[in-house]
Amino acid sequence: MAVTLTEFTRTLDPKTLPRILQIQSGFYCQVLKVLNFMLNLHFIALINILYKQCPKYCLAAVTLTSKTCVLKGLFRIVVDPQPYLSIQEIVDSLKISSHRLGQHTFISADQIQLPQDSVKEGESFRITAVSTDQQSGGHVDCELLHREPKLSFRLELSQQGHFTECEDDQFYTLRELAEWKIPKGRKRTVTAANAPPPKDVLFSTLLENISGELTLTPVYELQAVMKIRKSIALIPSNMDVEVMDVTEQFDVNTFIQPLSLQDVFHKPSDIFPMVTDVIEGPLVEMHVPVELLNLLHSDQVIIHKAYEARRILATEIRQESARHFLIPTTYKGRFKRRPREFPTAYDLEQARSDTEQLHVVATRGFDSTYSGLASVLAGDQFIVKKGKMSEVNGNGSAVNSLSCVKIKGKAHEPVRLPMCLDGGFMEVVHDKRQYSIDEICQRFPLPFNVKVSVRDLSFKEDILASVPGLRIEEQITDRYLLISTLDQSSCWEVPVNRIHMSVHLEKSWTGGAPTAVVNSAVEKIFEDCYYTMRRYAFTTVMPPPRPPKKPKQPPSPHPPVISRGNSTDRRNSTAGIERTMPLSPATLPKPVLQKAVTRGQSLEDVCIKIPDEDDPHDYEYIDEDELENIRKQFQEQSISISTKGKPNNTI
Repeated sequence: MAVTLTEFTRTLDPKTLPRILQIQSGFYCQVLKVLNFMLNLHFIALINILYKQCPKYCLAAVTLTSKTCVLKGLFRIVVDPQPYLSIQEIVDSLKISSHRLGQHTFISADQIQLPQDSVKEGESFRITAVSTDQQSGGHVDCELLHREPKLSFRLELSQQGHFTECEDDQFYTLRELAEWKIPKGRKRTVTAANAPPPKDVLFSTLLENISGELTLTPVYELQAVMKIRKSIALIPSNMDVEVMDVTEQFDVNTFIQPLSLQDVFHKPSDIFPMVTDVIEGPLVEMHVPVELLNLLHSDQVIIHKAYEARRILATEIRQESARHFLIPTTYKGRFKRRPREFPTAYDLEQARSDTEQLHVVATRGFDSTYSGLASVLAGDQFIVKKGKMSEVNGNGSAVNSLSCVKIKGKAHEPVRLPMCLDGGFMEVVHDKRQYSIDEICQRFPLPFNVKVSVRDLSFKEDILASVPGLRIEEQITDRYLLISTLDQSSCWEVPVNRIHMSVHLEKSWTGGAPTAVVNSAVEKIFEDCYYTMRRYAFTTVMPPPRPPKKPKQPPSPHPPVISRGNSTDRRNSTAGIERTMPLSPATLPKPVLQKAVTRGQSLEDVCIKIPDEDDPHDYEYIDEDELENIRKQFQEQSISISTKGKPNNTI
C-alpha cells in the first residue's frame, strides 16, 4: 500500500534498513534503496522566550540550520511531563540499545510486582536492552536505581502503568538529541547548557538578551542510492510523494553499498588494503591541514588498515574562547613547563608526583579554624614532597589534610593544611628542560601546563607554536584509518569520528604497504567534540573531602552571649560547637559597630558564635538578600562615621 514519504519516515524502524522503495506519485518514477535516515542538520524550534528586561513569555519559530553555530552548542533536556502508558509505547517511541545514549530512565507512578521483589511507587529504573519474541511478546531488561544491592529484572512489553522520564543532568549536541533523545510522535524541549555563540550569528543575536526553552521538531533526510548513479541522494522526509515498500521483490545487492568511515572501521581486518571510491564527502568536524583535505577529495583512495591510536587532549590556557587540540604521540615539537595554578590544598595533593617535589607560593590567604591545621598568608611558600598521593590514613579513614613543608627564609617547618582550604597557589617552576609530548605524559601527573619551545618542523604550519600556553589534560584512544592516494605520494591517519564521508569498497589493493611517510595531524577540535570526549572524565575524579567534623556536644540551655571584647573572644562559652553568623548593624551595640569601623574590620568580623546542634559540619547558609542588606547598612554606617571624624566609643 502506498503511503506518503512523511508517514513512511515516521514509522520507519532503523533496524530494518536497508529498504527498497518504489515511488508511486509525483514527478519521479524511480526505485531506490533507503540506507539511512538522519537529521537534515536543522530543526524547527519553537522558542518559549523570557525577555530579561521585560519578564513576559512569547513564542518564536526558528529554523536551526547547519549555518548557525547553535548546531555546535550543548543542550540539557527538559523532562517530558506526558507519561508513557506501557513498556511497549516506550520501546516504540525511543531508540533503546547498549549504547550509553540508548539507555533511558523512568519513574513508575505505580507499584510493579516482580517475581522476587517489587518496584515501589516513585522508584526509578533504567532500561538497558530490549528483546522481541513473537511467541512471548518480548521484554525489556531493566535495573533499579538508587537501591543497594542493585536489582536487575525484566518487564514484559505488555506491562501497563504510568512511566515518566527521570531528570537528565547530562548535556547533548543537537545530533545526539535527534538520534537518541527525541521520541517518535513527540517533540523535545531543551535548554542551552553552554555559553551563547558569537554575536555575529543571526540566531545568537536573537537570543542575546533572552533566556528560555526550545521545543525542537527535527527535520530528517533519507539517504538513498539509485541504480543509475553511484552518488547518494538526500531526500527530505516531507517531499510530496507517495512510496511503496517493495523490499521483498528486489535484491538489495543490485545497488551499490555506500559506507561511512565508521562502517569501514568495523570491517574485518583481513579485507584491507582496499581501493575505495569516494562517493560523498568529506564533512569535517575539526581543523585539518590542506594536504589531508586534498587527499579526501580524491576520486579514489587506498584504505590500508583500521586501528586505534593514542592522542593527547590539550586546551589553550585562556580565560575565554580557549581552543582544544588532539596531539599525536608522533609530534616532534618540544615543550617547556609553565606554572600551574591550584585553587585548594586538595589540588596540590592531586598534583603530587613521585618524581619531583612541588614548590608553590600562596596567592591568597586562608584562616584555619581547625585544630592542628595551619593558616596561610598570601606570599607564604610551601614544598609538597614527592611521593604517591595519599587517599586514606593507616586506620582506613579519608585524609583531610595535606602534609607539606613551609619555607621560612632558610628554615623549613612541617605543617598540615586543610584539604578544603579555599585559597590559591601558584607553582614556582625551576625546571628549564625541554620535553617531548610523550615524556610529559610519562613523567608528570596530568593536567600539566606547557608551552611549545621548538615547533615541529615536519609541519608546514605548526598551529601549536602560536599558542601562548597549553594545559595537557589527558590521554585518550581514538579510531583511525590509514588512507593514501593511489600513487601513495600522500598518506595520512584519518579520524573516523570527526571526518564524515561516504565511500564504496571497490577492490583489493595488491601494491603493498604505503611507501610515503605516514602523516598525523594536530587536530583543532570544536567545543562540542571536546565536551563529548570529556563528558564522563570528571565522574572518575573524587571530590575534595568535606571539612573535618568537630566533636558534637550536648546543646546548651543558655542563649548566645554577645561580648564587647575582641571579636575572637565573642563566643558562647558553654558550647563546644561554634558557628559564625553575621549581625545586622541595627542590632549591634553602637560602640562595637564603631570600633569595628575605625579598626578597618570587615562585617564578617563583627559577629557572634552560636552552637550548631544538628549539623556535624561547620557550614553556613545565609540568605543572599539579607546579607546584602546587612552590607549596605554597614557601608552607610561607615560613611556616616568617617564624615563626622573619630567616633565616640561611649553610648
